[in-house]
Amino acid sequence: MTPESLPALACACASLRRAARAVTQLYDTELQGTGLRATQFTLLQALERKGTSPQGALGELLVLDPTTLSRSLRPLARAGLVHAGEGKDRREVHWTLTAAGRRRLARARPRAPRLGAGAGSAPRRAATQTLGAVG
Repeated sequence: MTPESLPALACACASLRRAARAVTQLYDTELQGTGLRATQFTLLQALERKGTSPQGALGELLVLDPTTLSRSLRPLARAGLVHAGEGKDRREVHWTLTAAGRRRLARARPRAPRLGAGAGSAPRRAATQTLGAVG
C-alpha cells in the first residue's frame, strides 16, 4: 500500500502510531549500512544531547518503559557504543555514549538529514515542531 491509498483512521492515536511506524521504516531504510536501526539512532542522539544520564531520565525523555529501554540499550552496550556506569546505588544505572558510539552516530547522521526536523518541506518541518510539543 502507498501512503496515498491508506484509509483514514478514526482516532488520533491510531493515526500517530501508523505515522510513527512509517517514519521508523523510512529511517531504517536510510540507515542501512550504518549498523544502526532507527531506535538505536534515537538512543545515541539522546545520549549525545544529555551526556551521561540515569536510565530512568533517559526513559522519561524518550517515553520508554524500563523493559523496552533495557532491551534497546543492551545491544548498544555489547557493541561498545554506550557504557553502563554505576549510579548512587546498585539499582541506578547511568548511561554514557562512548567514543565508538560518537563515531557511529557521526557516520550515520549524514544518512538521515533529509528526514530530520530541518529538512524537507515546510509541512514536514511544521509537523516535526508540533510533534515535539506534544510530548
